[in-house]
Amino acid sequence: MRIILFTGKGGVGKTTMAAATALKAAKEGHKTLVMSTDPAHSLADALDVELGPEPVEVVPNLYAQEFDVYYSMKKYWGNMRQLMLTLFRFKGVKNVIAEELAVLPGMEEASAFLWIEKFYSEGNYDLLIIDSAPTGETLTLLSLPQVMQSWLTRAFPGQRFAVKTMGAVMRKVADIPIDKGYEELEHLFEKMDRIQQIFTRPEICSIRIVANPERMVVQEAKRSYTYLQLYGYHVDAVIVNRILPKELKDSVLGKYIQSQAYYLEEIEESFAPVPIFKVGHLGEEVFGLDRLQQISEAIYGTMDPEKVLHQATPFEVKELKNGYQLSIRLPFIEEDDFELHKYGDELVIDLNNRRRNVFLPRFSNMLQLESYSFEHPWLRVILRKS
Repeated sequence: MRIILFTGKGGVGKTTMAAATALKAAKEGHKTLVMSTDPAHSLADALDVELGPEPVEVVPNLYAQEFDVYYSMKKYWGNMRQLMLTLFRFKGVKNVIAEELAVLPGMEEASAFLWIEKFYSEGNYDLLIIDSAPTGETLTLLSLPQVMQSWLTRAFPGQRFAVKTMGAVMRKVADIPIDKGYEELEHLFEKMDRIQQIFTRPEICSIRIVANPERMVVQEAKRSYTYLQLYGYHVDAVIVNRILPKELKDSVLGKYIQSQAYYLEEIEESFAPVPIFKVGHLGEEVFGLDRLQQISEAIYGTMDPEKVLHQATPFEVKELKNGYQLSIRLPFIEEDDFELHKYGDELVIDLNNRRRNVFLPRFSNMLQLESYSFEHPWLRVILRKS
């Protein structure tokens, strides 16, 4: 089964792009499920159908589902919540506080992971399309297994045997499934870890970034692109949505269209050689299958959206003594007469009266720029601890 995850800043049109891609894939003959993990659901509105917490058939080959955290918690987390409640109450925590503490950090995202693992394991679909929450939440989702396992280790350091032994007794005496809850928790962590490993396999999972040609949106898209590559997730396309027609350049929207042209050029340079698909503004609200089909044709044309559209590793990190070497693929630089500066977590490249910003991982704030070199298309930067 292939997995395609759509991410981007809130409001850029991720849901529309995900739904349009799913519709196109279904028409290509792939049994497709599109699932929304964004708590602010709009997938049902985009498809113009009523959806629920389980997959619903929309048209032949196309199924859709809106993630419901409460339904999912009841489905997956019953024994674990009982485990947490019992242990907190055992330690003297009041009931109301125990109820709050019993909600594990990342429980919503974890439930989404479990649905993905379920669909992948069962293999009933050819393609799973994930309409994710905005960028920050997506990055949280992708890093969730390590975070939750770390939390569990700190919450119960060295108590695995004790919890399971006490749980067996409590289950017999008071019918409280503590040991079963702990086993369930461990089992679910294993499932999440498995899915995370699948996410890093480019032949299975692709991430597609949705953006608008606007300053703040482009900045966030570039930053998320860096992070996704750093952690081993593969971006195979960028979709630029809501591009206004140039014919309106003499209207009241003239300045906005000029601004869009500038940011479209920046997107081309910043994300190359990743394929960039451009979607014009339809001039109306996009919902329903007919309009989604218009969008899908604008994105893919005669292409099959299920295919892996690009494979590359444009960002590499190598650990050095007291620092790191960052290798960044910058195909838009054609000559070596440029200047490079570092400000916080940004590299600023000045080339022929043009300036480009490359976002680095947050940890680079603590590092100093020591040296750099360029061998087309790779910029190699040495950062050291001060």
